Amino acid sequence: MPDHRSAPTFGIEEEFLLVDPLSRDVVAQPPVGLLDTCRRAFDSRLAEEMFRSQLELVTPVLHDLAGARTCLLDGRQRLADIAESFGLGLYGAATHPFADWRQQLATDSPHYAQLFADYRDVAQRSLLSGLHVHVGVPADVDRVRVMNRVLPWLPLLLALSASSPFWHGRRSGLLSYRRALCGEWPRMGIPEVLPDEPALQAYIDLLLASESIRKRGDVWWFIRPSARFPTLELRIADACPRVADVLCIAGLFRGLVAWAINAKDPADMGLQRLVLEENYWRARRLGGAAHFLDVDGHSALRALDWLAQLRERIGPWVEAFGDGEVFEQARRILRHGSSAERQLALYESLRSTGIGQRQALAAVVDQVLDETRARSVRSEPEPA
Repeated sequence: MPDHRSAPTFGIEEEFLLVDPLSRDVVAQPPVGLLDTCRRAFDSRLAEEMFRSQLELVTPVLHDLAGARTCLLDGRQRLADIAESFGLGLYGAATHPFADWRQQLATDSPHYAQLFADYRDVAQRSLLSGLHVHVGVPADVDRVRVMNRVLPWLPLLLALSASSPFWHGRRSGLLSYRRALCGEWPRMGIPEVLPDEPALQAYIDLLLASESIRKRGDVWWFIRPSARFPTLELRIADACPRVADVLCIAGLFRGLVAWAINAKDPADMGLQRLVLEENYWRARRLGGAAHFLDVDGHSALRALDWLAQLRERIGPWVEAFGDGEVFEQARRILRHGSSAERQLALYESLRSTGIGQRQALAAVVDQVLDETRARSVRSEPEPA
């Protein structure tokens, strides 16, 4: 049986956009000195991103959700304070409602300069923010086998995190339009069907030899064995404005990986792939309001019922790690709405009173700014 000593370590990466609080638009060129101030404040915890208007915070190696909560809240508060000292706000959803991606400027990083040269408008359109979670996997455990066991459940994590219903001033028709834009990139969706890590390394060797990729990390599936760390990296999730939702995703993913490390039965890659593709679409489109196929492909079920199945599967590990509250937070999201659903509800409510489209979208920006800026998990409002 699992216990707290078997809890994997983990790390969290959060991406944010810088927004002008007057226009509510994403700034193309941040003020001089802002980036240097952030570098001095965070050192290695500040990571490069594609656009000058985007910042990423990386946690140190974490051992429990209590430590993660403190780290995330402290990092957000300090980053928001710096942004506000330069007259800007910190925006933590996966897309901005009306920013013009064509006006955004790439960073000076040679790595991203090469991506823009290689992919042009695909890269330029990627004004997106994600939530990435790394979970440690022991050296003697095959990470691809673990990944294959975890895969069927990932659309549920996307549904919980969805925060990108708008794009370029319009309702996109999806709750995670970010994942639709990610689909424009090669090797950024569902992982290829591979049985183990030797097969993955052979596949990457082929891509390198054929000059399909420039380096081993240029495989960006929505979950992948990290090329730099001994971890399995979750990449499917949208950025979450609320820290409580970040902790929920991180805790569920850590529980999934811990369960999968200890599972003995092999994954059924044939049926699993078909079910995964369907559930991935449903999560992108309707989020937690969707009916999903169960992992055996036998029936459709509500997201709350799918979450209950997940709890039966991984609950012993999550409870042993002291993270049982993540299930209640997940239920809260599914009952009262993800960030995407909150954004849409506010927009439709304001539009129904006669407020113009741009004003309603500006109010959505204010909502996300407020949620991102919350100084504690307790200060995040409970749904009515």
